[in-house]
Amino acid sequence: MRHDDLVYVGQMVDVASKIDERGQRLDRVSYDADEDVRLALAHLVETLGEAARRVSKEFSAAHPEIPWQQIVGMRHKIVHDYLTADADLVWDVTAFEIPKLLPLLRALLPDP
Repeated sequence: MRHDDLVYVGQMVDVASKIDERGQRLDRVSYDADEDVRLALAHLVETLGEAARRVSKEFSAAHPEIPWQQIVGMRHKIVHDYLTADADLVWDVTAFEIPKLLPLLRALLPDP
């Protein structure tokens, strides 16, 4: 494990926490009605994927409980296919995946 791995995981926890906080205040109707919220969440999901992309292959292989490839894949989808990035996909990540992912990421960090 490289020291940087924990830095990137820490960034992932910070970003996932921001996604989760916003997601808890939303329902699907509010999400659909607010373009600024959709854009902000898409950016946060992109940022999460960028941090995941920087985690070493050794560290990610040692922690298969984290869906590293899917997280990075979402980042690629948003960055490279932005005009066709699916709002449903970002909603699903926000509402359903982040609440499951966040405790798994937190478990990777040493206790403060």
